[in-house]
Amino acid sequence: MTGFDRRKPGADHPLEHSHEAEAIRRRLAAGHRPSYLRDLVYGGIDGAVTTFAIVAGIAGASLPSNIVLILGAANLLADGFSMAAGNYSGVKTVVDDIARVRAIERKHIRHDPAGEREEVRQILAAKGIADPALSDAVAAIAAQEKNWIDLMVTDEYGLPASPPSPLAAGAATFAAFFLCGAVPLLPYALGVRGFGSLDAFGVSAVMTGAVFLGIGAVKSRWSLAPWWRSALETFLIGGTASAVAYAVGALLAGLA
Repeated sequence: MTGFDRRKPGADHPLEHSHEAEAIRRRLAAGHRPSYLRDLVYGGIDGAVTTFAIVAGIAGASLPSNIVLILGAANLLADGFSMAAGNYSGVKTVVDDIARVRAIERKHIRHDPAGEREEVRQILAAKGIADPALSDAVAAIAAQEKNWIDLMVTDEYGLPASPPSPLAAGAATFAAFFLCGAVPLLPYALGVRGFGSLDAFGVSAVMTGAVFLGIGAVKSRWSLAPWWRSALETFLIGGTASAVAYAVGALLAGLA
């Protein structure tokens, strides 16, 4: 094609979002929303691993199957709550640290504004902005205290300007832990004695493997890795942990 190409950008390669002026305005006005993807993936993988580890350990030790439900249910509630509480405390620590940093920067701006402006100048200069645009940018940022503090929080301290909610992070971890961790127990809870050549433990292993593959495939949506590679990676992590638990159970059964 000769001359000016009037096709819209991304016509041959669709882009992830529109770059029309109004679409950009709406997207930026919505602000940055915290992501709880890490909490969901972390809780889901740990729930499936720890619960199936119990199932595998009991199967390896050849203990009665009703113990699976007792210990599995205890793990879902106790370990799930423990993980949620730990994640809540960890995220709250970050939130409290951000609040502390914001208070420090607010005090510095009010007592030494010239020094804080110099910090802004050096931060922006490191990004490649030079005078006269640099001086204008420093003045524009310093004109609004919130924007000023936001810049210092992210660029001086490396902290997020929009931290996640500790309660939401803990709830996401517990929900994912409980839902994924319940899967290895389903054959025992439903009284499934087997399916084809598989016994209850075999059915539980297949279902748990499907959970690992599913979590890996879903999390690839936020990765550059293909879905199958992410799925296999998660499957190998969970499968290795489960195999270790089974081996320990079998070893203990042999020592009994």
